This record gives sequence, structure tokens and C-alpha cells, in this order.
Amino acid sequence: MMQRKGTTPATLDLFADDAPQSPATQRIGPRSLVFRGFALPRVEHLLPALEAILVQSPFRNMVTPGGHTMSVALSSCGEFGWTTDRQGYKYSRIDPQSGQPWPAMPEIFLELAQDAADAAGFAGFMPDACLINRYIPGAKMSLHQDKDERGLQWPVVSVSLGIGAMFLFGGHARGDAAERVPLFHGDVVVWGGEDRLRFHGVMPIKQAEHPLLGEQRINFTFRKAR
Repeated sequence: MMQRKGTTPATLDLFADDAPQSPATQRIGPRSLVFRGFALPRVEHLLPALEAILVQSPFRNMVTPGGHTMSVALSSCGEFGWTTDRQGYKYSRIDPQSGQPWPAMPEIFLELAQDAADAAGFAGFMPDACLINRYIPGAKMSLHQDKDERGLQWPVVSVSLGIGAMFLFGGHARGDAAERVPLFHGDVVVWGGEDRLRFHGVMPIKQAEHPLLGEQRINFTFRKAR
């Protein structure tokens, strides 16, 4: 289950003095934007919806085809969930842990994803998959492309909640230099179009504690899988 602590309002001071003082929107690519604090007005509704999802499909640390146990724990909601095992990476309608369909995507999730996509110039986005990742201090995500989806004409919408993270946004080759983009509670990143297949990842999470979520970062990633 998700760890929540107290009732202190959500804040952006996740890296203390390193919290962003920049304008509300940051461009990191031709079709890639960071909307600072975009999700904050909806956090009080997002968290109860997330807790209901996790009752049905709890977080789990999956094993990659190479036999590596991911440091990031994962769940999903929507028509499709993303899974990995020794056979490969895939989208599935069924949660392999429960044998049941993934939880339906809450309306508050869908509205947030669509509003962020609209703001980034991707009107009409209708995600059918939301990957939910939990990062604890030390967890990371190696550089990778989101390319298992058939709907590559649609963007990826990524929502950050909880403790801060350093997002890596690279080029179209794994060896390209990656920009380091600090992400904070409530930030939303949208990338698509010519940027859709850029490599991206997350550096190891630093030790920190958030007043609402404790020592963890929760990340929603919305995609059009099929």
C-alpha cells in the first residue's frame, strides 16, 4: 500500500534550496514540455484514487528478460497494463499477479492526462494505459525508449508525486547526451511528436521525505498502447 503521512499541504520543496524558481512551463525539446506544479490542484483526489487501484493491483518489482529485478515497483490501471518477465516486455489486459483485469482508469487520472496533453499541443489524447511506478531512495530507471505502444503518434504524459527525482531526457540514440531535469511533486512532463522516441530515465532517487507520501516518489505514465 501507499504510505501517506499527515495532512500537510503538498509542496515543491523536495530538494530544499534546489526547488525550482523558474517559470511554470519549461521546454526540454521541440515537442517536450515540463509543466511545473500542474497536478497540484488535483492531488487530494489523485491519492485516494491511487489507493483504490493498489488494493486491487498492488505494487510489485518485476523481473526483466535478462533476469534483473527492477528497483522500481510497478502497478497499472486502464485497459492495458505494462508487464515484463523472462519472455519480454508487453502490454496485457490482465494483471498477471491477480489474474484479473487491471483496475479501470479513474476519471481524475484521465482528465489530468488529457489536460496536460492539450496544454502541450496534443489535443484528443485518449490514453488506454497508465503505468504507476513507485521509487524509493536508491531506485532508478535506466535510459530507455517507450516503444512497445502501437499509438506512437500520441504523446507520453508523466506525472510526478512525492519526493523529487532527476529526470534524464536524452536523444534518439542511447549514447546521446541526456539533459538532467529536476522533477518535483506535482510536475507533469509531456513529450511526443518528433520527441516521442527519445531515450529517458531517472537517476537514483536521493534520500528524502515528503509530507504526504513519505520516502517515496510515485510516477504516473499515461500512454496510448493500442
